[in-house]
Amino acid sequence: MLRKQFEDDLNKLHNKFYSMGTQVSAQLNKAVRAFVSHDRDLAEEVIASDFEINEQERQLEVQSLEMIALQQPVSGDLRTIVTVLKASSDLERMGDHVASIAKATIHLKGEERIHEAEEDISLLGEKVKSIVDASLNAYIQGDDVRAREIAAQQTVIKDMNHEIENKILEAMKENAETITTGKEYLLTLVYLERIVGYAINLCEWIVYLKSGTIVEL
Repeated sequence: MLRKQFEDDLNKLHNKFYSMGTQVSAQLNKAVRAFVSHDRDLAEEVIASDFEINEQERQLEVQSLEMIALQQPVSGDLRTIVTVLKASSDLERMGDHVASIAKATIHLKGEERIHEAEEDISLLGEKVKSIVDASLNAYIQGDDVRAREIAAQQTVIKDMNHEIENKILEAMKENAETITTGKEYLLTLVYLERIVGYAINLCEWIVYLKSGTIVEL
């Protein structure tokens, strides 16, 4: 009976974690869309949603610590709860960077735009979202092989980032009026790369769950 209760509580924890992850992914999609379409209202909606993501992380932390304190899990069960505790913190940090992209949209209102870079940032945003979603799915399925495959995509993101960065710097040289814009674009590239970094952290937690060993992917 006690075991069944514990497993039910663990399932609820996983479901809350996945729900938080899907919300972060949805807000990432909105933030990039707002950035490239200059949609201030949508950006403000994303910024407002950051509070909800922070609150979800707080609830997951409370629930995880309560399970550890009250049910005193050992071995694999403890590892699972600690993983949720740590991984939810990674999701919360993703949410912070998503909100930063939305804030960049507001900062750029009325500034000279670099349209060719925006098209590339839109594609990069889609790729980053696909990595976040794949990481969440691998987590739910406990698929450490898939987690390693996802982590290998970091190089694709770095290459895309580098190409867009060069395009932005070239535009800034050609037109001084794009300098303010260019700085925000470059920061947005940093935010997207960091989001991928936290998604890779999630992949590392998946491997840890399977092996009991923390590895750097």
